[in-house]
Amino acid sequence: MNFHILTLFPEMIEQACSHSILKRAAAAKLVNINCTNIRDFAVNKHGQVDDSPYGGGAGMVMMAPPICDAFASIKCPQARFVYLSPQGKVFNQSIAAELAQEKDIIMLCGHYEGVDQRILDFLQPEEISIGDYVLTGGELAALVVIDAVARLVPGVVGKDESIHNESFSGPLAGLLEYPQYTRPPIFNGLGVPDVLLSGHHGHVDAWRRRQSLERTRAKRPDLLKGR
Repeated sequence: MNFHILTLFPEMIEQACSHSILKRAAAAKLVNINCTNIRDFAVNKHGQVDDSPYGGGAGMVMMAPPICDAFASIKCPQARFVYLSPQGKVFNQSIAAELAQEKDIIMLCGHYEGVDQRILDFLQPEEISIGDYVLTGGELAALVVIDAVARLVPGVVGKDESIHNESFSGPLAGLLEYPQYTRPPIFNGLGVPDVLLSGHHGHVDAWRRRQSLERTRAKRPDLLKGR
């Protein structure tokens, strides 16, 4: 899978993706993360990529020509084009799974007061938000999407079934994940539930299901509506 990131701050993306699972995925050529610096397509020698909004108001707006030229430079007409925006549909595991089926995704990171509306009108990106709050730029949102999507690419996480037994995935779709334990068996006087030490997979599965329901009911009852 190829992620093409249009950004004013490529170092934010590159540094964050140079660690842990994303680093290993890139080394194994399972995932490619390529940044295109929008400033390379500035409208003048001063590197201008933004200007004050027509009609007045605070802040600056990213200009259309540099973004359009940066987008065209990728030369990937079949790519899924995403604009990280607080006005987009809220990102979730279902969207991550859908995006994981793509070969190429272009992601536009806005900044300041956003981008010139004509970019949205002309290029018609799919708008995605990671939540109902405002960030200083789209890079952090892009990293959230990259991480959530990349780990669903076959081989990135590994051959185990861990990605199919997490919150919002597989048998737990719509529920929060059950509690997890590891060594030591006793910590600060607290032990591991006996069922997890029993070796009875059927009892373990039933316990985990109950725990997921109880945890969801206590922490995210909204997820149980309609169930």
